[in-house]
Amino acid sequence: MFRLFLPLVILLMAMLWCPVAGATEISDREIESIELFELPAVDEQEIRLADERRAINGRVPHYAVSLKVEINPWKDDLGDWQMLRGAVARWRLRLRSPGASSLNLTFGQYRMPPGGRLYLTSTDGSVVMGPFTASDNEEHGELWTPPMLTDDLILELFLPEAELDDLELELSQVQHGYAGFGDPEPKSGACHRDIVCSEAKVWSDQARSVALISVAGTRFCTGFLVNNTALDGRPYFLTASHCGVTTHNAASVVVMWNHERNECGAEEGDGKGDGPREAGAPAIYRDNFQTGAIFRASHRPSDMVLLELDDLPDPDFGVFYSGWDRSSVDPAGSAVIHHPNTDVKRISFDFDRATTTSHLSDAPQPGGNHLRIGQWEIGSTEGGSSGAPLFNRQKRVVGLLHGGYAACAAPRADWFGRLSAAWEGRGRLGFRLSDWLDPLATGVDSLDGVDGSQLKDRLLNASE
Repeated sequence: MFRLFLPLVILLMAMLWCPVAGATEISDREIESIELFELPAVDEQEIRLADERRAINGRVPHYAVSLKVEINPWKDDLGDWQMLRGAVARWRLRLRSPGASSLNLTFGQYRMPPGGRLYLTSTDGSVVMGPFTASDNEEHGELWTPPMLTDDLILELFLPEAELDDLELELSQVQHGYAGFGDPEPKSGACHRDIVCSEAKVWSDQARSVALISVAGTRFCTGFLVNNTALDGRPYFLTASHCGVTTHNAASVVVMWNHERNECGAEEGDGKGDGPREAGAPAIYRDNFQTGAIFRASHRPSDMVLLELDDLPDPDFGVFYSGWDRSSVDPAGSAVIHHPNTDVKRISFDFDRATTTSHLSDAPQPGGNHLRIGQWEIGSTEGGSSGAPLFNRQKRVVGLLHGGYAACAAPRADWFGRLSAAWEGRGRLGFRLSDWLDPLATGVDSLDGVDGSQLKDRLLNASE
């Protein structure tokens, strides 16, 4: 598991661990002495044109552009090596992408020896990400990081001298953020309702299953943990197929939990959304993130992808595994929990009965693969909400957001891929949800959600 720590906290923990184990406070003078790798300028006009093309084609929005690099501690003498006390080697390199609102990194090769520690530190000292350790080694051999709100950071690697030959580490991409994360402008519409507001509090369990995700380091969506009939705590995670997660890039999925405000940002009962943006301090996922997933199943007609996260969510994250209803009953009322445009977690309500249709169709269609929400009475959805779970009044997932025309300024329809449509998929493994969400072949139509803490023993068994 990965953590974000205040520099002082990480320094104190490092001192307790061993003589040299963690990121150290770096003075301005030291920063200037560290070798700088500056990335090429980004063509802002080309970025905006690409965004417009994606919007026209109905593709998910991007928040960053990927810049290819080939950086490792052994290449072309990049970075600074120093031998520290205790036979520990330290390597540092400064990365800067001028004008970026955020930076996130792709290590195309990542295999950390047992004693190794890798940290990412913003040069202003506001945040330290790490340590990334041997516990982050995965079969796919990659490591993707969440966005850091900076355009200037330092890579700092600590490694016992005896393990130098065992290190496999190459930075292959740097993602230059230009929207969403770190954007000083309001990210989402003013009509959205914070998940911590009064009428939303009864959905607090379900909200803990929902997370903001980054895919391929450049685009963002919403997704959620889902329960299965074995009640074994396997971290199955659903999102939308059009978010672009495939068998080839599932390792790039970064899940950011608890990205939400601590207090309601709206005046109670005013019906006007979340009010001033500064109201209610946001948690901004802090140390609550994990990276990497395994592709399990996909059903494109209903726009669903099922993943299994590489690691179990840290118990400190307080996650919930949502329940589901795969019956063909149209919900009499609905709620969706989502992250609009990388913003904090929100909830929207429809008090009317949904109808079964095909995608983007207004005509009822018995046996259709989508649920149509005619209009949200509270809140809305927008870019980034894709993949969000649609709950019925029994607080079970019945579908996930495919797309539509809803926006704060336009109370129009949204369509959700039906869970029932993806249940049997195309009748074979890799296309149906039933193999994973009903591994015991019980045939049940519905399953309640469960708190991750109640699965403690099963979670431990699943990790062995």
